[in-house]
Amino acid sequence: MPARTDFPGVLELLTHAVESVGGAERPGQVKMADAVGHAIRTGEHLAVQAGTGTGKSLAYLVPAIRHAVEKDTTVVVSTATIALQRQLVDRDLPRLAKALKKPLGREPTFAILKGRRNYLCLHRLDTGPADEPEDAQLFDPFAVSRLGKEVTRLHEWTSDTETGDRDELVPGVSDQAWRQVSVTARECLGAAKCPVGTDCFAERARAEAGRADVVVTNHALLAIDALQGYQVLPDHDLVIIDEAHDLVDRVTSVATGELTSAMVSAAARRCGKLMDAGIADRLLESSDGLALILDDIPAGRLDTLPKPLQGAIPAVRDAAKECLTALGSDRKEDVGEATARKLARSLLEEVHDTAVRLLDAYDEDLAHQRDVVWLTGDKYSANPRPPALKVAPLGVAGLLRERVFNQHTTVLTSATLTLGGEFDTMARQWGLPPGGARVTKAPGTATDKEAPSDEDTGPKWTGLDVGSPFDHRRNGILYLAKHLPPPGRDGLAESTMDELAELVEAAGGRTLGLFSSMRAAKQAAEAMRERLDHPILCQGDDATPLLVKQFSADPRTCLFGTLTLWQGVDVPGPSLQLVVVDRIPFPRPDDPVSSARQRAVEARGGNGFLTVAATHAALLLAQGTGRLHRSVTDRGVVAVLDSRLATARYGGFLRASLPPFWPTTDPQVARDALKRLDAAAPA
Repeated sequence: MPARTDFPGVLELLTHAVESVGGAERPGQVKMADAVGHAIRTGEHLAVQAGTGTGKSLAYLVPAIRHAVEKDTTVVVSTATIALQRQLVDRDLPRLAKALKKPLGREPTFAILKGRRNYLCLHRLDTGPADEPEDAQLFDPFAVSRLGKEVTRLHEWTSDTETGDRDELVPGVSDQAWRQVSVTARECLGAAKCPVGTDCFAERARAEAGRADVVVTNHALLAIDALQGYQVLPDHDLVIIDEAHDLVDRVTSVATGELTSAMVSAAARRCGKLMDAGIADRLLESSDGLALILDDIPAGRLDTLPKPLQGAIPAVRDAAKECLTALGSDRKEDVGEATARKLARSLLEEVHDTAVRLLDAYDEDLAHQRDVVWLTGDKYSANPRPPALKVAPLGVAGLLRERVFNQHTTVLTSATLTLGGEFDTMARQWGLPPGGARVTKAPGTATDKEAPSDEDTGPKWTGLDVGSPFDHRRNGILYLAKHLPPPGRDGLAESTMDELAELVEAAGGRTLGLFSSMRAAKQAAEAMRERLDHPILCQGDDATPLLVKQFSADPRTCLFGTLTLWQGVDVPGPSLQLVVVDRIPFPRPDDPVSSARQRAVEARGGNGFLTVAATHAALLLAQGTGRLHRSVTDRGVVAVLDSRLATARYGGFLRASLPPFWPTTDPQVARDALKRLDAAAPA
């Protein structure tokens, strides 16, 4: 059949799609869809800030689907959260596929693809995990432990599931139970060698993705596809990154390595009967030595490698290398031995490679270091954790530039991308050259203090802010509590508590409190319960989704919490008319990655505070204050109880990152507005 030459244009398809799903076309949506279409045609990357309510999913899906069908190719859409994945796969794409079937000549197809660990492994289910001897009891049908019951339930679920996708198991099971029936990509035998390879859930999902027009995945798998030496995602020439504000953190997480004594000893046990016992014993001995040394080192960032580790880590590296050599290459063997060999090699390689990376992290001077190393663990807490050495990249810009932007046309979108009033802050983190686009800066923006960057010629890109359907200045007030003292280290001040109580009382409840720490959230919740009659929920009292549901159902209820709520709450209507932020959410001074990044910027002559700490705070503030407006009829007040937002030199940069609310520093103005909203709200 000859290829069609009469494909309808992007805007024509968008109009048809919006009418078919019973929506209304929005100016920002049209502008964004046109820009995405232009990026696809030219191959020029695009960053789009699209406020909540713009309809950005349709704005990028319509041109993406058109491109996939016209060119008979696959488009990858990557998200940060499961919630958005589910929205795309369960709602947006099915409706669009039906709506676009007639104008495109066939119904577009779509699939969801996750990492191999997210799918049930039939071979692992048959053979059981080979690590710990106690695992055998988990497959005893009479096991009474919670873990045993969960694994038994997973065995029963095998006959019911068609996908083997963990997210479809309701209720879910613990990570420990799921590890008994799943494998990583490194542990997988491969479809050709696996005795149940033809029925493999993960392979089936990959095959379905390879045939689909649109593949929905997550930032972690996108990073794995870029980091690994083998292909994970199907061939594609266009990738759309939604929730792009989270991209750097998710990629950094995937690129973080870990080394523990338990990993080393598990690798030694996996070697088992596969090699001379003396060789495996040397690895086990290196594990014991590492455990003794890690127990004596305090947790925190390791700017220099402690002398004891200068001997222990090379010992682990060399012993793991010796085991890998003894293990030899794959050869023809029975399935059981092949499985044991694959499991041993996967963990040995991880131990060896992480040890090498830990040692290499100290080869460069501060200005050129690529990785930061730190030790975690808290043996004195109520829930003690064994110590673990971690190593993470100081930046992922080079990786993203080389493996994503240089390989595929890329569209990045989110409601919060213009920090300090422009795209360049995020662009630098992604590996795109600054200056691709600028937007109008708010008065007082402090972006001139950002760290200098290499003015090279990198991938071409355009930035576009399509605005928001919300009238922030008419429907929202940004109240800066300029009169309060700057926050201290000893919890919330009494004057801050007084201010919070007066605001919540004026609002009649209806408050989402976003706090920089769980300690502060609990302190505020306890104090407000004593002072006010309104129900006060605090994160940790119950599962967060249940708390949000309860908060949404009762307008008089307040919900206090930390980071999850800054980005994850979507409560339109009169239940939420006041968002309170206790302090500017700078990263903790002892956070190993952000503090090392800040130090590296300063070593290159830049402003580390503004480049790292203020950027982190701006992104979270933009996300948190965005909780206020979730529909065009929402109205309310955002109250920031940190006077530094009004008085500090960097305050202009942070304010320029927020939605354009009407600003005030007068507490009476804020309280009066809340009282009027409370009086006008339905009972």
